[in-house]
Amino acid sequence: MSTELVTSHREKAFALLQADAEKILRLIEVQMENLTMPQCPLYEEVLDTQMFGLSREIDFAVRLDLIEAEQGKALLESLERQLTALHDAWSK
Repeated sequence: MSTELVTSHREKAFALLQADAEKILRLIEVQMENLTMPQCPLYEEVLDTQMFGLSREIDFAVRLDLIEAEQGKALLESLERQLTALHDAWSK
């Protein structure tokens, strides 16, 4: 496999993971605006399920050597910071 092709697959994999993280953020925004409060068990269940799913996707991409473990960790941490900021803004 050429270096160019490997780089392309890695960039695609990371872009897909970023898109999934963005979908989780949007899902939680919609849930907070329209459905439930952050203290609701349904909110926690959705958030936990989505974050677990994304972490499994990241683990899979790392095992395939499509992304570095640190990239995956940084993506999860970034999403967690954004979700915390959203929760804090909504709670005020």
